[in-house]
Amino acid sequence: QHRKSFFKEMDKFKTVLNFANEQSYLGYGIVTLITFGGEKIFSIVVFSCPCSHLNFLYGFVFLLVPALALLLLGYILSKKTWKLFTGFCLYKAKLCCWKRLVATSIAFIQISTTALVAPSSWIAFALLNGRYFECAMTGTNVSIYAKHLCRDKESLINCQEELYKFPCGGGSTITQADQDDVLLTLRAQSQILGWLVIAFIMLFNLLLSCLARCASPISYLQLKFWKAYALQESCMMESYTEKHAKELAERNLKSFFNQKQPESIITPSKKDWEKISSLYKFNTKKQYYSTLHKFVEKGRKTSTEMMGMDSIKVDGKHY
Repeated sequence: QHRKSFFKEMDKFKTVLNFANEQSYLGYGIVTLITFGGEKIFSIVVFSCPCSHLNFLYGFVFLLVPALALLLLGYILSKKTWKLFTGFCLYKAKLCCWKRLVATSIAFIQISTTALVAPSSWIAFALLNGRYFECAMTGTNVSIYAKHLCRDKESLINCQEELYKFPCGGGSTITQADQDDVLLTLRAQSQILGWLVIAFIMLFNLLLSCLARCASPISYLQLKFWKAYALQESCMMESYTEKHAKELAERNLKSFFNQKQPESIITPSKKDWEKISSLYKFNTKKQYYSTLHKFVEKGRKTSTEMMGMDSIKVDGKHY
């Protein structure tokens, strides 16, 4: 039962990530809200500072490891990741082409931009909360930093030695007022770092978006149309693939159990699948909006040319 519920949650998260991948800012907002809720649950239900010499390790594990897990999950659940890397190692000759390497790098940056939304949000919210940072920094072995926290306290040496006990609010000879003062300083530092992370993320996203739009070979409205087309093609590709696979499986099962010759069903060849699965860079001269669009248009032109060649052979005339 727990495994079923886990996989259901993963499916939901995958849907949200795909939505973020297609719908940009709106999807990013949804991912950020989900990450905020998850961080709150971890902070209240799971996190409990040990108030020992493990404080530093424990605090930073809760601060950074969930972010790393969210980053890896973002890569794993992204369709573009597997479209990029499936069969990548087999085409050694193509890897030498610098254009392909540049296109691959750009695609990986786009994937990373989406995958970094959840982990960066986790770190920002965790720092704004302050509990993880507070626990970690009270367990630091850096004497200069501990001395800085305990400055102007009545017992400087005892404050430094018992700093790791402060998050639990007891078991220390230092007065509660001094403990609260140290914890308030740590929380303020954590929140400052949190806002700096948010500002950096927003500035980096703005600069990256401006750079991408500045280098865009097409206008704003055409780019909007391209995104709408890509979304529709992606959704319809899934439904068409599922429908065609179901028809093929049903035909094979009927043929096997009824011991009859199978009906003829046309399926794309391996080369055709490879062509529509490859990376595509927009060309202003031939305005194809995807590898599938390019394949269909080129196939239609090729078939038209072949029909023209056949008519020349039959009639012996030029048209």
